[in-house]
Amino acid sequence: MNKNVLLAKNYIKRRKRAYKILLSFMIISIIIGIFFYFLISVKDKTVVVNSIKNFFAEVNKGDNLNYGSSLINSLLINIGYVLSIWLLGISVIGLPLIILIMFYKCFITGFSISAIISIYGFKGILGAFVYTFPHDFLFLVVLLLLEMYSISFSLRLFNYLFRKKIINFKDIMNKYIKILVISLVSAIVLAFIEVFVSTYFIKLFTFLIK
Repeated sequence: MNKNVLLAKNYIKRRKRAYKILLSFMIISIIIGIFFYFLISVKDKTVVVNSIKNFFAEVNKGDNLNYGSSLINSLLINIGYVLSIWLLGISVIGLPLIILIMFYKCFITGFSISAIISIYGFKGILGAFVYTFPHDFLFLVVLLLLEMYSISFSLRLFNYLFRKKIINFKDIMNKYIKILVISLVSAIVLAFIEVFVSTYFIKLFTFLIK
C-alpha cells in the first residue's frame, strides 16, 4: 500500500476523537442551516426562492449557461476556502476563524438543502441531492481533513513558540504543504465536477419541475 496512504490512515486513527468532534460540529452546522430557512422573514424567503428558481431556470435553458464563468467562480470559491483555512493554521491565532469558516460552509449547505426542499416539496429532495452531491459533500470531506491538519499544525506551532516545546518544524511544515497541495487539487477537481457533471443532473431535475 502507498506509504502516504498509510501515514494518512495512521494520522486519522490517532485523532479519531478529534475527527468525531469536528464531524459532529459540521452536522450540527448543517442542521442549523436547515432550520434557519424557516426562521427568516417572508421577504427574505421570497428573495431566496426567486434566486433558486432563477438558477434552475438558467440551467434548464442550457444554451445560456456560461460554463467558463461558472468554472472560474467555483474555482475561486473552493480555492478561497482551502487557502483561508490553511493560512489561518499558520497564523496560530486563527483557530476561531477556521471553525467559523467551516460553520459558514456547512450552514450554507444546510440552508440550500432546506430551501430547495421547501420550494419543490417531495421533488425537492432529489433537487437538493443533485444540487449538493457529489461535489459539495466531497468538498466538505476535504475541508474536514484540512481543518484537522490546520488545527493540529496551529497547536504544535503554539507549543513551539510559547511553551518552547521542541518540534521538527521542517517535517511538519512539509506535511502541511502536502496537505495544501492535495486539498487544492481536490478543490479544482470538484469545481470541474460541479460545473460539468452536477449541472447536467440539475438540468435533468429541471424537467421534473416544469
